[in-house]
Amino acid sequence: MSTRISSVILLTLLLAACGERKTDGNVLAQVEAKQRVDAENDGRIVCAQHGSADFARVCTVDRVNGADGLTLTVSHPDGSFHRLLVTKDGRGVVAADGAEKAVVTVLGPGSIEVALGGDRYRLPATVKGQAAPGS
Repeated sequence: MSTRISSVILLTLLLAACGERKTDGNVLAQVEAKQRVDAENDGRIVCAQHGSADFARVCTVDRVNGADGLTLTVSHPDGSFHRLLVTKDGRGVVAADGAEKAVVTVLGPGSIEVALGGDRYRLPATVKGQAAPGS
């Protein structure tokens, strides 16, 4: 009889351990999700530098309201940057200075990609004619 009880206790402990492992996976997913949210709240955006195909959430954005409107300064970790002027005529953003033209691609509701001088930035945006996410 005690062998059966020991087996039941051992089986219960093993099942509990399996359940904990699943919980650890959920905890890891929750931690990764929190890190993404923290990065977004920290002002970092997804970008790819100098024609690289690899995007990473390492660029920062500073926003300044001026006489011309909202100017975004998008900076890379190495110190390089681009300044973008947010337009109100439906183009999204344009290069605020320099000779290169910003090319804007709509990725979906609430998101655009801006290519400028070999660099690419994924920015949140209100896209005219498309519903915002969650609305």
